[in-house]
Amino acid sequence: MDHENQPKLKRSMKSRHLFMMSLGGIIGTGLFLGSGYAIGEAGPAGAILAYLVGGLLMYLAMVCLGELSVVMPVSGSFQAHATRFIGPATGFVVGWIYWLSWALYVGLEFVAAGVLMKRWFPDVPVWIWCALFVIILFSINSLTTRSFAETEYWFAGIKVLTVILFIIVGLGAIFGIIPMHSDPAPYLSNFIGDGIFPAGMVGVFISMMTVIYAFQGSEIMGVAAGETEEPEKNIPKAIRNIVFRVLIFYVLAIFVLSALVPWQKAGVLESPFVTVFDMIGIPYAADIMNFVILTAILSVGNTGLFACTRILFSLSESGMAPSIFKKLNKRGVPSYALLITLGFALLSLLTSIVAANTLFVVLLAISGIGGTLTWLAIAVAQLRFRKKFVKDGGKVEDLAFKVRLYPFIPILCIVMCLFIFVFTAFDPTQRTSLYWGFGFIIACYLYYYFVFTRRKMSHSDVPSIPISKEDL
Repeated sequence: MDHENQPKLKRSMKSRHLFMMSLGGIIGTGLFLGSGYAIGEAGPAGAILAYLVGGLLMYLAMVCLGELSVVMPVSGSFQAHATRFIGPATGFVVGWIYWLSWALYVGLEFVAAGVLMKRWFPDVPVWIWCALFVIILFSINSLTTRSFAETEYWFAGIKVLTVILFIIVGLGAIFGIIPMHSDPAPYLSNFIGDGIFPAGMVGVFISMMTVIYAFQGSEIMGVAAGETEEPEKNIPKAIRNIVFRVLIFYVLAIFVLSALVPWQKAGVLESPFVTVFDMIGIPYAADIMNFVILTAILSVGNTGLFACTRILFSLSESGMAPSIFKKLNKRGVPSYALLITLGFALLSLLTSIVAANTLFVVLLAISGIGGTLTWLAIAVAQLRFRKKFVKDGGKVEDLAFKVRLYPFIPILCIVMCLFIFVFTAFDPTQRTSLYWGFGFIIACYLYYYFVFTRRKMSHSDVPSIPISKEDL
């Protein structure tokens, strides 16, 4: 395959776009709505511990992805990395399960956004809002990469400002600087009232699965590597910024929530953020958070369409999807990949109505393990890359961004990902996702070997590996 004659995506994303896109992929409904569940399952200190452990795993996966993305800054990075350094069959599996995961969630986000609009426009059918948001997000993604990046930058900015405001106001309320609407300042009474870990370590493990899923989306940075200006500079900068700032945002937000809302009540609240704003006496608290959550949902849908489109483009470039999906429009966007992704997302909405207890449940189960499988594949690919890089004569010090403490960091990432699957097996409510998820993985491998074995993929099907300082 002659890559020189293949269509190229435009490198128009800046460092601030990359950072805010990754941040926006993490700070969403998992924080605004799911944080109460984590606190309710693990207690205040247990929830903070779960988020710290989840943040550690995110850091391990991100630094592994960073080394690979700087060396191979291609669209759909980890799919191409898995293809190159683990094997084409694994690249096929990772690409398609990741595409399926995001495409399904994009469809769900359209419905969720429409339901939120019912608060302000109760007489307007949900499907009208769904159609409107579909048109808006499709238009954003159909223009240029820069237009998508700018839109996502402001979507994410609204969420970040809300979290910062919440943390500042919440800390003031905890210590009596800002008077509560009715109750006295709690200080740290909700932390010590029932002990450090009132639900035991089992509660921490159960909540950890929810926490891990909340952090998944940070790998979007790698998907955008092929359209980032100066990836050797901007990707490492984005990684350094994203990991620690996300941890600060999440941990401080959970600390504030845990201090102000008793942990026994947090798990049954629709949004603990609304409860805290009401307790402090902020007017229109529910409407403010409804708008922020709507923004978060549209941000996820926007990012999901981008991720799916580029993954499908990457699969097509590797010969693992129809060649039409790598065709670009005049603005440098894979328009056919965007259309098929949007079509599947809308089709998944139909299955949530006509096959809610069969096909839709299966799709949800498969997508549930997609993120963890991706992080696992990233770590394995980094291990394999570094070994091959050194074997081919490359010098580690020549890498623009490198994983330190190699091979400890990728191995720890692999072990932690495997433990997530083990924890999932012990949770009856999530065990089904393993059955269907791993069943889908096996089916993908079998499909690949039966369909593609006659057309063995060569190393020319994916980008080459630089092995010298000049190449880097």
